[in-house]
Amino acid sequence: MAWTVYQLFLAGLMLITGSINTLSTKWADKCYASGNPEYGKAYAEERKFDHPFLQSVGMFIGELSCLLVFKFIFFASKRQVNAGKELSAGTKRLIDGNQGFHPIVFWPAALCDMCGTTLMYIGLNMTDASSFQMLRGAVIVFTALLSVTFLGRSISKQMWLGILFVILGLVVVGLADFFQPKDPNVSFNDVTDTNLVITGDLLIVIAQIITASQMVYEEKYVSRHSVAPLQAVGWEGFFGFITLSVLLVPMYFIQVGPGGSFITSDPEYRLENALDAFYQMGSNPLIIVAQLGNVISIAFFNFAGISVTRELSATTRMVLDSLRTVVIWVVSVIIWDPFVPLQIPGFLLLGLGTAVYNGLLNKPYRMLRNRLCRRETELDDEEPIIN
Repeated sequence: MAWTVYQLFLAGLMLITGSINTLSTKWADKCYASGNPEYGKAYAEERKFDHPFLQSVGMFIGELSCLLVFKFIFFASKRQVNAGKELSAGTKRLIDGNQGFHPIVFWPAALCDMCGTTLMYIGLNMTDASSFQMLRGAVIVFTALLSVTFLGRSISKQMWLGILFVILGLVVVGLADFFQPKDPNVSFNDVTDTNLVITGDLLIVIAQIITASQMVYEEKYVSRHSVAPLQAVGWEGFFGFITLSVLLVPMYFIQVGPGGSFITSDPEYRLENALDAFYQMGSNPLIIVAQLGNVISIAFFNFAGISVTRELSATTRMVLDSLRTVVIWVVSVIIWDPFVPLQIPGFLLLGLGTAVYNGLLNKPYRMLRNRLCRRETELDDEEPIIN
């Protein structure tokens, strides 16, 4: 069945905004800006914008905006119904869900999202955007294992094969980062140290364990409430924004020391110096543009992803997410990162593993098998020319 114009728009919106989300975050990491000179000479010098916790707050603001949009549509629809007007099918799908739930159920999911996203942003500071996006494919492995443990699910041979391909892909991507050519003219903070890159890769993979825990929790405790997806994303954004904003205060007074320089580039090694971050934004407006790109893109990406799942299928959403990895890889290689040929087989293995795990190859396999069977039957039915 051919896609409608609206479905094509949703697919394009998801692909574009999803790519912008990662690229804008990496762009902010690549920017240099000076801090407040009143804090000392070290702050007055230009430094990288290294503020993963504050960037996570921006991500939650984007998710929180989904709740504001949902509330606007919900109350506007309510007034429309009270006026005797009929709602459109699209509006019904957006607001369709149970309203008799306690929002606190989304807090644990928000905490997982907060920890996972922050770890990923720390890792993104140490590695390439292309590797970052590819390594996020590890979430399939951990989601499957946690589903067996906590949801009592069984894993088929096909799913195990998909997991094997994903693991092989992750190993290849890690090797690509290990053998990545280094530019001696680039400073240490611009990811020239192999140990730093591998540490970033490990942090991203560890973050997928937390993300997988979030998915399993949502399926076990949240899905039974049948909450509208846009509203669910919004509530997670609300709790994540409140929690992390409060934590920024003690983070300012926590000093990790020189040993924690891989987490922060703050001259005084503060875990997160939000005040310095805002001053850097003021001295380099490009950082503001990158941060706005992060906030706006995550809001539209969530909306587009939810709509694609409802209008098309979860499989289509997964395919578009794989295409997003290609876009991020191409753009990052053109702008920032060196071309590493070993990343190509790594991506292919990850894509193949994801396709096998989700059963994407079942239909083409059945069509090919049926065609071969029909061909064999036709050959058997033909009378031989020579007996």
